[in-house]
Amino acid sequence: MTVRHAVAAAAALFAVSLAPLAQAQMLTAGAQAPAFTLPNQENKPVSLSDYKGKWVVLYFYPKDQTSGCSKEAHNFQADLPKYEAAHAVVLGVSLDTVESHKVWCTKDGFSFKMLADPEHKVTDAYGVPVKSTPMGSIAMRDTFLISPAGRIVKTWQVQDIANHSSEVLAAIAAAKS
Repeated sequence: MTVRHAVAAAAALFAVSLAPLAQAQMLTAGAQAPAFTLPNQENKPVSLSDYKGKWVVLYFYPKDQTSGCSKEAHNFQADLPKYEAAHAVVLGVSLDTVESHKVWCTKDGFSFKMLADPEHKVTDAYGVPVKSTPMGSIAMRDTFLISPAGRIVKTWQVQDIANHSSEVLAAIAAAKS
């Protein structure tokens, strides 16, 4: 094999590794939110049913302690009083482990729940794409706003990390009116 062929083969393998592992259909507004139970950063089970009667912001993110994910989490943390005033909770979900969440939450002072989904059961149930990267599998950055009745009100394939929390708060306000 020539060097050119070896480079082309390596490039093709790398491109394939970034392709989605599964093409699940992302849930849309109006759908019933799938029930789940996952461990949080304290290794305590958290279920969607724990929040019946409240708005739930279920946000999926790629990786603990990365720049974009940290920015997004810090924005949710800063806005927690606004979520509480709106009778809403924020739940972050990634494919990271409980231990990874514990370290990150302790280091960065996050007080909302980060849920560990290393087997991507909830990630798959919500249709969030998962990609394989050199760092391992990661979930894409998607958010679901779930009504107090357990229905999905709005979804986001997040592009604007800096303004995402504000967008979610505005959607809760709009849905209530």
